Amino acid sequence: MKNVPTTPEASWRAQLASFDAYLKARGMAEKTRRAYGTDLDQLAEWSANQRVAPEEVTHRELRRFAAVLGERGLTKTSVARKIASFRAFYRHLVERGTLAANPADLVATPKKDSYLPRVLKPGEVAEVLDRIPAGSPLDLRDRAMFEVAYGAGLRAEEIVNLDTADLDPDAEEMRVTGKGSKTRVIPAGELVWRTVEVYLDRGRPKLASSSAGQRVEPALFLSKSGRRLSTSDVRRRLRISTQRVGSSAGVTPHTLRHSFATHLLEGGADLRSIQELLGHASISTTQTYTRIESKRLKKAYSEAHPRA
Repeated sequence: MKNVPTTPEASWRAQLASFDAYLKARGMAEKTRRAYGTDLDQLAEWSANQRVAPEEVTHRELRRFAAVLGERGLTKTSVARKIASFRAFYRHLVERGTLAANPADLVATPKKDSYLPRVLKPGEVAEVLDRIPAGSPLDLRDRAMFEVAYGAGLRAEEIVNLDTADLDPDAEEMRVTGKGSKTRVIPAGELVWRTVEVYLDRGRPKLASSSAGQRVEPALFLSKSGRRLSTSDVRRRLRISTQRVGSSAGVTPHTLRHSFATHLLEGGADLRSIQELLGHASISTTQTYTRIESKRLKKAYSEAHPRA
């Protein structure tokens, strides 16, 4: 029986399906799997148009495609992430014995764009939070939610994943599930717990009653229909809150997280402690904040020193 010719398109579909099944078997989060899939679908489409199957891709094709991505306007950070996806995909093919070597290992990762995240001053954070009303259950929720975001330095996804069972008010600690399903226990200040307690007492019960007839939702922060919030809900509600303070327009949950870390550094906290609080896997990620502090010190020096 003759072998049926396989088109590059069919070969890409088969190999990508195998890789996705492999990631799923490893327990990788669906969001991460989708990100891999998006990156690799773009490579597959480009390669198939060149009549190149996945097993035929060399480092030269990968370099050419990386250049194409740059021409499309992608940032160096985005291109670097996609190259990492390609490297993982071809590592899988090598492990399966489909290829002898990983062509992506010969593709240099572009140096990521250097940037300093936006940081609010402590007074600006207070202005945003203090201007949130304390009348309706949604207002009480928003105040508690953003006090937690800034007071504990949480990502938007970590905020929505918090359950009531994750709170330990007596110890003033909360259990947070971060990237890669890694759990960390972090402290939060008295003001955070005060606003959370008001929300739990006067706000959350009314929101939870909106889900009558459904299972009890364990989420700490509930929507007006009594369900767990999404990250887009968190961003939208913060945008509404910051509209009350014109000078703070464009504040995101990540802005509060960056401000949390910067204010800790300015207050004398060491990088290792900040790393643990933020849930960073690498200290190099946390070192971004030393650049922020360095910029502030340079400004103070230039304004104050007679020989600057």
